[in-house]
Order: sequence, then C-alpha cells, then structure tokens
Amino acid sequence: MTAHRWGAGLWLVRPVYFLVELVVATAYVGYSFFDDTVSDLGAVSASPWHVTMNAAFVGFGALMALGALLQHARHGRLVTVLLVVAGLSSAAVGLTPLDVHPDLHVLVAAPVFVAQPLALVLLGRRRRLPALVPAGVVSGVAGVVFVALDLSTGTGAVERLALWPTFVALAVLGWRELRLERA
Repeated sequence: MTAHRWGAGLWLVRPVYFLVELVVATAYVGYSFFDDTVSDLGAVSASPWHVTMNAAFVGFGALMALGALLQHARHGRLVTVLLVVAGLSSAAVGLTPLDVHPDLHVLVAAPVFVAQPLALVLLGRRRRLPALVPAGVVSGVAGVVFVALDLSTGTGAVERLALWPTFVALAVLGWRELRLERA
C-alpha cells in the first residue's frame, strides 16, 4: 500500500470523532451541543469522560496531520502545512484542557480555526471538488464568529460549524482518492 493510500485511509477514520463526541457528551449531565463548547467535554473538573475526549483531540488531530503528510505530493505544500498545523493544534487542545491551562488552551486552539477553512478552500480548488470551497468559507466565517465574538447563546453550534466540515470533507476526499486510485 502506498503512502498516499495510507494517508487517505487515515482521513476515512476521522468521522468516528462524531461518535466519540456524542458518547462523551451523553455522560456529561446538562451538556448542550448548542451552547457548550467542544473543549468543555475535555474539562478535567466537569466532564466525566474528559480523558476520552482529550485522547480523541490528540488522536484525531494526529490522523489529520499524518494523513496530510502522507499525501503531500497530491495536495501540495501549502495544503499539507495547513492541515498539519490544524492537526497539531487539535492535538495540543487535548494536551491542554481548558480548565487546567485556559490561556494556553486558547492559544493552541486558535490555529485550527484559520488553517482548516483555508485548507478546505484550497483543496476544493486544486482537487476539483467545488463543494469544499463554500464549506471552507462557512467554516472560516463560523471560526471568526466563534473566536471574535463573546456569544451568550449558540457558542457550541457556531464552534461545530467551524470545525465539523473538515471531518466530513477530508473523509470524502480520502474515499474519493482511494476510489480513483483503484480505478
């Protein structure tokens, strides 16, 4: 199996993250997907399954970064750098829980809100997947709103709108790459 195929396969696993987030959220009494941030699920002092969530941040971030590195020849240097930065940012979030290291958590989380949307837009243009361009734009706008505004309600929904498109987009791209290579 080629490095490219391994990278595409790693991206296919990333949507399992949704299941992990759902399971961890169900153990957290009173958690709201609409109002509470994803980082709240990794809070040591509040989330009963914080270890699972923080491990997911690290693991799925590593899958993104490693998948990008293994596919760098197909997607170009800039996309690779953006996805590696986003993956490392996600992994760092899991290593710096919000309630334990609040300032550092915010610092290491910020790059994901810039790198992922830019990577989606570039991937959409380079790989001839036009649906990725508006997904990247929506993700980017939601990321700016999440980071720049202090929302009193809907914070979790806006954050997920900024983050979740990349999970789906990279899985679809990985599946497409494997399918095209097989044909």
